[in-house]
Amino acid sequence: MRIHIGNILREAGIQPSAQRVAVAEYVLATSDHPTADKVWAKVRRSFPMISRATVYNTLNLFVKKGLLRQFVLDGRKTVFDASVGNHHHFVDEETGRVYDIPWESLAVSKLESLSGFDVRDYHVVVRGRMKNGARKRA
Repeated sequence: MRIHIGNILREAGIQPSAQRVAVAEYVLATSDHPTADKVWAKVRRSFPMISRATVYNTLNLFVKKGLLRQFVLDGRKTVFDASVGNHHHFVDEETGRVYDIPWESLAVSKLESLSGFDVRDYHVVVRGRMKNGARKRA
């Protein structure tokens, strides 16, 4: 897996180091939307000498190079998402888990009517609770 991750990093213009590869192996493969602290905790299990600052710097580099997207979902919780294509999010208020919603599942209308604004990007965050049947499939 390291060779594959190394190639992904190089293609993004990132020099692969052991620390960057360790972060990438987790964050680029997960469907979760982890915080930087969760990434640090997870990566430390297999790479105990990695510092919190290195994880933060690596995540920010991955965002800058387009490998990750960064979202503030509740005004104070920043999460990272390896799915960089257009999509929206659903936050399960019971579990806190974040799910991807396909872009075409939601329609946002009348953006052009926002006088005085030049909208270049948007994404919708929907909050609620997963239905029991849906929770079993997720």
